[in-house]
Amino acid sequence: MDLESNYEIHRTADYIRSNNFARVALQFPDELLKDSTRVARALRNELGRGVRLFVMADTAYGSCCVDEVGAAHVDAECVVHYGHACMSPTTTLPAFFVFGKASIDVSDCVQSLHHHLSSNNKPIMVLFGLEYAHALQDIKSAMAMSLPSTGFSPMIQYAEVTSSVVNPSGDSDEINGQDTKVVDLNCDEKDKTSKSEKCSKLVTDTRYDLGGLKWSIPMDQKINAYLLLWIGSEDSAFANIVLTFNSCEIARYDPEGRQFLRDFFHQKKTLKRRYYLVEKAKDANIVGILVGTLAVAGYLRMINQMKELIERAGKKSYTLVMGRPSPAKLANFPECDVFVYVSCAQTALLDSKDFLAPVITPFEAMLAFSSGKEWTGEYVMEFRDLMISAPQDINHIQEARFSFIKGGYMEDVQPHAENEGQTNEESLALLESSKAALNSIDRPSNSILFNGSAQSGVDFFAARSFKGLKMQYDNPSPTSYIIGRSGRAAGYDDEKELR
Repeated sequence: MDLESNYEIHRTADYIRSNNFARVALQFPDELLKDSTRVARALRNELGRGVRLFVMADTAYGSCCVDEVGAAHVDAECVVHYGHACMSPTTTLPAFFVFGKASIDVSDCVQSLHHHLSSNNKPIMVLFGLEYAHALQDIKSAMAMSLPSTGFSPMIQYAEVTSSVVNPSGDSDEINGQDTKVVDLNCDEKDKTSKSEKCSKLVTDTRYDLGGLKWSIPMDQKINAYLLLWIGSEDSAFANIVLTFNSCEIARYDPEGRQFLRDFFHQKKTLKRRYYLVEKAKDANIVGILVGTLAVAGYLRMINQMKELIERAGKKSYTLVMGRPSPAKLANFPECDVFVYVSCAQTALLDSKDFLAPVITPFEAMLAFSSGKEWTGEYVMEFRDLMISAPQDINHIQEARFSFIKGGYMEDVQPHAENEGQTNEESLALLESSKAALNSIDRPSNSILFNGSAQSGVDFFAARSFKGLKMQYDNPSPTSYIIGRSGRAAGYDDEKELR
């Protein structure tokens, strides 16, 4: 492997020098950690001893995100991220991305693409994994040479990499949407200075920015009119494309197997399971909010938005920070009926079949906890795209709701805002009743609350048959102290000396 070419040593060193960074964190995923020593040594030879390099591995969350917390431990001024990346905006530190250069047979890819164009009547939008971005120009050139004779040139478009550098943006509100710009058409300098309206035309495009790729289509066209062709492996980035554009026809070229694939039944089947989890979440009373990132811009705002949404739905929420979720970790919170996982788009989907409670995304939480909202088939993976639709003040509908999971009508708990008149004495009375329930030892063992019966963690714990060590004794008064034995284990003072 060519270390310089694959890890872009010179380009990385130029970026560090141009910004005068003195402390740089190098973040490697597990599969590239074996090359970390060689990469750090090569960068040190380029930069000299004026720059300190720190190798980071074993991130607390997904390796596709920039580990700003780990970089802060060494007071790093920037992070160089290697390997697969979700390209989520950072909060405090700038990041430089080195995607790597995965091998691909350009001629075979172009031949497959050309064959698919001849048998397809839709325009094609070519998307790709970031590790294949280095071959995009060669693919474009080869396609441009072969397409003019067939007349398919206008029917194929290519996405582009947004940037290999991400600067901290704080709470970003940018979403996919309409990008409006003014373009001058055949205007001379005189007309340009006078800003003649005849020489300018308002051009509106629908812009898409997803997983480090950007592309746009004319305003009068829809994305489902395109065939999305993915060049890359079947990873989390591809799953993000399939779920986000589930109404589009999608094909994939596998560079490793050199084959063209169009059957993605298991990805489409995922949508059915997600709909089932949304219906199950509607019956939840206690919701755990899992913090799945500490670096993606806007994660704190989304957590607060989830809290407000859950509270308006009359449910109780608890925020949990535990790194990467696992069945063993979440089993410590049996009172939670459902968990909302706030993370980047490429780690948001957790296969919760092994978990005691389902794990849903913020988008699914909005479907489940917003009154009267229905799923239209649209799916949003990026939680930053949901911030524009923050929950507003709405009147809670006091009517029964049909539960598809339990097969009957249910009445949700009223929002806490309607109980603003509750006095402190009533709150203390509730606390005393909970303490009394905790001290009760005669409660039947079959009174464990589960499946949404408890309204809070205190209620759940109060009704458990086993609460740990016994806190109430038969004799309430303390017994007198008894002086124990003294001396050494080899011979206590009260023992007869052995002769």
